[in-house]
Amino acid sequence: MKLKFNLIVFLLISNSVFSQKTVKMTCNYGSNNKDIQELTVFEGIFIEQLNFEGENLNGKSYIIKIIEFKEGKKINSSTLFDGTESDYFRINSGSVSLKFFFKLNDGELKVQIRGNNFFSKKTYFKLYDDVYQYALKDFFSYKSELNIDLSKTNAVLAIITPSIHKDGTGSYCEVVQTDVAPEELGAHFKIPHYFIVTIEFK
Repeated sequence: MKLKFNLIVFLLISNSVFSQKTVKMTCNYGSNNKDIQELTVFEGIFIEQLNFEGENLNGKSYIIKIIEFKEGKKINSSTLFDGTESDYFRINSGSVSLKFFFKLNDGELKVQIRGNNFFSKKTYFKLYDDVYQYALKDFFSYKSELNIDLSKTNAVLAIITPSIHKDGTGSYCEVVQTDVAPEELGAHFKIPHYFIVTIEFK
């Protein structure tokens, strides 16, 4: 009986520690308006909103970066937004939503982030493959939510080209629906060029 009680106490403590270190992340992709969604796809624009929820978000700031990989190697890392630069951007509740805009056009990727009462500067990156080969993907797979570890930097989005099979067909889902670490995707799936968007809470 004592062993059972100790086990219950251990599980309760473990769950409490886990909840203090993690927050829930959900997403909303594109537009609910079908015509607008079709237009954005036609124009090479991808939109995804990430929603973070957890009491331990209150008082934290966040840094969002984009990391570029070519031929399986990291070649660049750029800060898209640094909320630690001012207390104005500090989270003052148990939730925060960020909307990411990506535009693929004329051989370049344009990125901008919008949050509550702010938007980041537009950042541009050169594309080395056909612009129509790139697509925005997240790491939810078939899940409706993910737990984000507040103690580390988390990969949340990817702009990738497909994994090409021996028969010439390509697959995007195979790339992001895998246990392979984001920084290893290029080498594992033979992807020549891709980007990973990360977020770190401080």
